[in-house]
Amino acid sequence: MSNKEYTYKVGHSYPSGAKPDDNGVNFSIFTRHAGHVELLLFASSKSKKPFQIISLEKEINRTFYSWHVYIIGLPVGTWYTWRIDGSNEPKEAGLHFDKEKQLIDPWARVVSDINWDRGAACVPGDNNATAMRCMVVNDDDYDWEGDIPLRIGSERSIVYELHVGGFTRHKSSKVKKPGTFAGLIEKIPYLKELGITHVELLPIMAFDEQDVPRGTKALGLKNYWGYSTHSFFSPHPGFCVTPEQGTHVTEFRDLVKALHQAGIGIILDVVYNHTAEAGIGGPIINFRGIGENIFYHHDRDDKSILHDYSGCGNTVNANHPLVASFITSSLEYWVREMHVDGFRFDLASALARGEGGVVLEDPPVLWSIELSEQLAQTKLIAEAWDAAGLYQVGSFPGHRWAEWNGKYRDVVREALRGDKGKIKELATRMSGSSDLYQHQDGLPINSINFITCHDGFTLIDLLSYNEKHNEANGEDSRDGCNNSLSYNHGAEGQTDNKAIIELRKKQAKNAFVILLLSEGVPMILAGDELLHSQNGNNNGYCQDNETTWIDWELSNKNADMLHFVKQMIALRKRHASVMRRRFLTGKKIKGRDIADITWHGAKVDTPAWNDPDAQLLAFTLAGVDEDEADLHIIVNMSDEPISVELPKIKDRQWCLSIDTSLASPKDVIPLKKQKTINDKTYFVNKKTVVVFENIGTHFKSRSLFKTIIRKN
Repeated sequence: MSNKEYTYKVGHSYPSGAKPDDNGVNFSIFTRHAGHVELLLFASSKSKKPFQIISLEKEINRTFYSWHVYIIGLPVGTWYTWRIDGSNEPKEAGLHFDKEKQLIDPWARVVSDINWDRGAACVPGDNNATAMRCMVVNDDDYDWEGDIPLRIGSERSIVYELHVGGFTRHKSSKVKKPGTFAGLIEKIPYLKELGITHVELLPIMAFDEQDVPRGTKALGLKNYWGYSTHSFFSPHPGFCVTPEQGTHVTEFRDLVKALHQAGIGIILDVVYNHTAEAGIGGPIINFRGIGENIFYHHDRDDKSILHDYSGCGNTVNANHPLVASFITSSLEYWVREMHVDGFRFDLASALARGEGGVVLEDPPVLWSIELSEQLAQTKLIAEAWDAAGLYQVGSFPGHRWAEWNGKYRDVVREALRGDKGKIKELATRMSGSSDLYQHQDGLPINSINFITCHDGFTLIDLLSYNEKHNEANGEDSRDGCNNSLSYNHGAEGQTDNKAIIELRKKQAKNAFVILLLSEGVPMILAGDELLHSQNGNNNGYCQDNETTWIDWELSNKNADMLHFVKQMIALRKRHASVMRRRFLTGKKIKGRDIADITWHGAKVDTPAWNDPDAQLLAFTLAGVDEDEADLHIIVNMSDEPISVELPKIKDRQWCLSIDTSLASPKDVIPLKKQKTINDKTYFVNKKTVVVFENIGTHFKSRSLFKTIIRKN
């Protein structure tokens, strides 16, 4: 790019950011208390010095609180930053203006961190050579080939949480572009064969990889998960093949389009509760240098003190009108221009806080998101708690929001661990958590059911460790959850004991059966189907290495587990009875002598609700219509085998579908190989889940039955 100087004129205050047209580029940035603003232009992302600095005049280039300029003939592909000067009154006004600090545009579509040095941004003075850069892009120039966001019903959704980098960085992935959006495209056939309907990507908005504690940084580790966002309109450069060319938008769109072509939706994990600028002593990146007193929660008496409800040093003042508008506009951009299908909000309860941290009954930003016309068909998922103790599972503001159901996670873990007296709550969770959602006109699909997620043990580690083992993180194991509700089944970590190995694998299968046969929306952690281990590390946020990367050799080593999970996903998909939009009633279905759900114990119709030692739960789910098979599910988490009575259903016969105590491939029986059983009871082994499907005597053949239920 030529380093010539460009002429310019006043420009317009709207839209914010850098907007090119046929004749040049309009730049606009909101900063209420600034006294002077400069725009710096660079030839490339690596340029140490600007080729032109444009000084904006307050009386000419400011409209209300927006500063703007139009640069004639400036081409797309130009890199830029801002410098903003004003009063530095941290205590009195919460202002940290520094005329020497280069700031990135909060509305930038492309950001580069190739020169970035977080340390230099944390201290006063010029960081010209080490600041991030933004690039002018034309995000209207892309061939979507008719693509639009998918509209997969939540009741039919199966969410698969993954990290874009870690999914393909291991050498065993054998992709051409490991660790990138392009690398993930190469793994779409695997995702499609697995049977999931949506990927939920850990943060892909541009984040600060250098945002880690001092001890962690000393070990050469970095922020891997990405919960340190600084640019809410830009894909992360670290997931791009050619970020120096500013291809962020195109590369991400290629991923979205490829996923949609495979029938898979995309949900983004978004972090609006805090930013990468951290607390006192944190870096000046953008918001802090533009107007910290607006964007963050402060102490009322000493505004240099930031309130921290996120555990990350600052909390976004999400219900300030400007900030609420910024957040909503950002989300609308990702749906309108990037075609994403939904969002999962990290520590979403922090967004329910107003001035002084007060919890608002009707937070404007949450209602703005819910009522946005552009987001009307978009999935909204809340992590309904924050780091300051606010826990809103079952009471998150709004109606359309689904919630990560932490209560579901905990009781399933307790049941798997062998805790007694949990079957009543387990029954409630598996049937859709009506106690949490029905009273406020919610639906089973308000519950995102999960047993493991990125934050905590993987599934096999949950079954292999009693304690966390986070020494490699450099924080003396102070980090990570201390109460994982895990159980090692007789040995801490890896073992050569075959009996323990087989028991852990059986428990992993039990977990998948429970998860995939629960009402609500199931979420699977990527790699759990392969028994991926992090060696007991339950906080892999900084481990961008083989600790967290998916080892694809496990698909061969644990092929039996992968086969089991595929079959379980297929079983869920063929039963509308576990994909209901309405809560179960326990009432008889019209035209059939059976209720939509019937609870049992070792004996039919005798659930052991009041037995404090009970560890067996059995229930029958009726098909949604007469041509759908019924399901009978038995969960025995005790240490003893139990003979369990099977219910009789008029004109139907039971066929064994799942028995997690049996060796593969007998543990999961495909429809075409299922056989009817005439026994009145079934012997359920210890720590075992058993599932039966039934066949009506009015069907002439099993193949016909298979065809009919597949349609459902």
